[in-house]
Amino acid sequence: MEELEAQLKKIYAQDLEKRRNWYSNVASAYDQARPRYPIELVNRAVEIAQLPDRARILELGCGPGNATGAFAKLGFSLLCLEPSREACEKARKNCASYPQVKFQETTFEEWELASPKFDAVLAATSFHWIDPQIGCNKSAEALKDRGSLILLWNMTPQPIYPVYQDLEPIYQIHAPSLARYENKSTQAQIAEHLGEKAIASGKFVNLVSEQVLCEVIYSVDNFLLFLSTLSVYLNLDVETRTALFRDLREKIVADYDGSIPIQYLSVLQVAEKV
Repeated sequence: MEELEAQLKKIYAQDLEKRRNWYSNVASAYDQARPRYPIELVNRAVEIAQLPDRARILELGCGPGNATGAFAKLGFSLLCLEPSREACEKARKNCASYPQVKFQETTFEEWELASPKFDAVLAATSFHWIDPQIGCNKSAEALKDRGSLILLWNMTPQPIYPVYQDLEPIYQIHAPSLARYENKSTQAQIAEHLGEKAIASGKFVNLVSEQVLCEVIYSVDNFLLFLSTLSVYLNLDVETRTALFRDLREKIVADYDGSIPIQYLSVLQVAEKV
């Protein structure tokens, strides 16, 4: 958890302009390669939060709308905040068939509190980009009495362990710091740590957590496209990333016929406003 906290402190230390544009260059890749959220977790979020049929939801950092559509299909109205212009454009296109979904190109920090208040605040693999003191306090202010904070997390998808072991020597050559594996238990602990920040703020109580282990097959193209959207890969210099991706591609094509099994934990956390 110390490594995670160090990473989060680096995020919070970045100015808003840098955070605003962090995923702008990979908005299309994010839309194409990042996994969506299991519908059973979306349905459980609605059930646990006891959302009314005409609930109003404020979504923080919606990206290209990877969670937005699932809630819009259920008939909820959403106001989605997304600082990246490129991601916001993708989200508008992806949700064009839902007139009750609106978007504002802004950070949550810069967004001005609106009235009336919301039944729920939703953040799908985005809440860690907001300083928890600001995120929790402002979320509570935006909520109705007894409104809910809904956090969805798709933990980092990664090859199943035997495949990871086969690819690990390539990481040792090009990017040793990325040669690490998160098992199900580790991913659950990371998600729990992130969710507990809401409780620690004093603004929320009754945290309920549920999780689903997801397994998918990624083609080598989609796998590398997915990796290109992760912060740790975005931080690599172009030469290192190019060499790493080249050797990963060659290995996956040669030994796995161009596709590999991927696992990740998808986590739901719901907490009630005090």
